[in-house]
Amino acid sequence: MSKSAILSSSIAKKWWMSLTGLFLCLFLVGHLLGNLQIIFFSGDEGQRVFNEYAYFMTHNPLIKLLSYLTYFSILFHAVDGIILTFQNKRARPIKYAYSKPQKNSSTPSRYMAILGSAILIFIIMHMSNFWGVMHFDKNMPLHTKNLVRPDSSYQKLYLTTNGTFLPVEQVEINNKTELIDKELNLKIGEGYKDLHSLTVSFFGHNKTNKGFPPNKYAYLAVILYVFSMAVLSFHLWHGFNSAFQTLGISHEKYNSALSLFGKIFSVLVPLAFASIPITIFLTK
Repeated sequence: MSKSAILSSSIAKKWWMSLTGLFLCLFLVGHLLGNLQIIFFSGDEGQRVFNEYAYFMTHNPLIKLLSYLTYFSILFHAVDGIILTFQNKRARPIKYAYSKPQKNSSTPSRYMAILGSAILIFIIMHMSNFWGVMHFDKNMPLHTKNLVRPDSSYQKLYLTTNGTFLPVEQVEINNKTELIDKELNLKIGEGYKDLHSLTVSFFGHNKTNKGFPPNKYAYLAVILYVFSMAVLSFHLWHGFNSAFQTLGISHEKYNSALSLFGKIFSVLVPLAFASIPITIFLTK
């Protein structure tokens, strides 16, 4: 059998669906652990921890490589799923005369294509609101801190990637993050993009959030995010265990435990993600 035939077969597509799906499950865990920092830490510490995490995720070579692999996996998983759905429909152009799918399969399994499409739409919107703004918005603010002077006045400072602070009035910004000394015209530091304030302003009520306008539709953003996590949960409910079965990782000794773990994973991970915008909306 030729390589092209292998890659175009339904079995091969199901294998790739399973492999990319399990990889994306690992991505979900890592992404969740990083995002939870925004509600586990508060104040200046929370802003600093989250922005340092965002900087690490966009500058570490290994993480950047994994990011590209993640983008590829998302697209491949989505396209592969769409192709498989059309292939299955084409292979069965005439419906069975007697069919009760609700007795032969779970609800999530019957709507995997719809659930997957909804998740893809959410990912595109989510990346445009955060990833896109952080990477391409020329007006993306940098991490700042207000220092209280002895006379009770405030001095605004930039936090640099080497841990020092520079007065805002002393520097100007070049190439989005480079801090240039105004007098010497030399780079004296690099700032952190303030993803923390962007996220808080998107889901919260803070009207003075460091360069970001208040989001009067924050409640709608939270509702859509929580709904998307519910969709993700249904998608994982069937997809997690189905991936192991497709790959042939199945044995009567641990099938029950694996099935239980898959169900717990499909509920807890989306629930933890949903808790982030809800907490921000209620507290910030």
